[in-house]
Amino acid sequence: MATLGNAICGFAAMYVAAFDLSNVGTDPLAVWLMKHRFVAAAYLIFISMIFDALDGRLARFTRHTTDFGGQLDSLADAVSFGAAPAFIALLLFKNEGPTLPFVITRLIWAIGALYFSCAAVRLARFNVSNEHGEQHHFSFLGLPSPGAAAAVVSLILMQQDLHHDVQTSWALVLSNICIFLLPLVVLVTGLLMISTIRYPHVINRWLRGKRSLPLLIVGVIVVLLVFVAHRYVLGVGCLAYALYGPFMLAYLRLRRQQSLQAGA
Repeated sequence: MATLGNAICGFAAMYVAAFDLSNVGTDPLAVWLMKHRFVAAAYLIFISMIFDALDGRLARFTRHTTDFGGQLDSLADAVSFGAAPAFIALLLFKNEGPTLPFVITRLIWAIGALYFSCAAVRLARFNVSNEHGEQHHFSFLGLPSPGAAAAVVSLILMQQDLHHDVQTSWALVLSNICIFLLPLVVLVTGLLMISTIRYPHVINRWLRGKRSLPLLIVGVIVVLLVFVAHRYVLGVGCLAYALYGPFMLAYLRLRRQQSLQAGA
């Protein structure tokens, strides 16, 4: 049920993002969704992530882990973290982005299709190489699909906040920058999903067991910042996680080159 909740939220996110005046009528909820459809769609993707985090733990808690559940989980992820983020990003760019030549608009559509294809490949690769047991899930080969989706929709949340809520000249400039960055983020996160770069599992690696006092203080600060400006904290945090892999790879290669030069 949690896995299906994940898929349903992804499907609902696409439906809400595609709202137009024909969907509204006199329903107050529909009127609100029409006005804030991209924000609501982005939050639905984050709710999908909560279901995705719960389903495996519920299965292990009830001792009902099955191959069927694993396959269903990947199918749900393909909807919520593959199709939905690309679809929402394309709709946002079409509705609030600049008027571009026909060739450029088709290129942006192709970027969305590439992202979805990379998500499907990423999930298929995970299915055939996945090992049962939480001890095997302290890192991922390639950016996990929820991480890629979080980077895309958190950028959408920031853009919507800057465009509709802040209403200052600098905020509108930053909103336009977010719009122009959106296709690039979709492209990069899609390619990172099928990369061989290792990404840490945040919950399994960093949030289990005893931690030092400084790390606890950092955690408290992050939680407080989430309450103060959660859209920006989510945006910066999710984008930083997506870029963690290539930056860490570049750092390790630089360290290796320096060690070789020092040894020579």
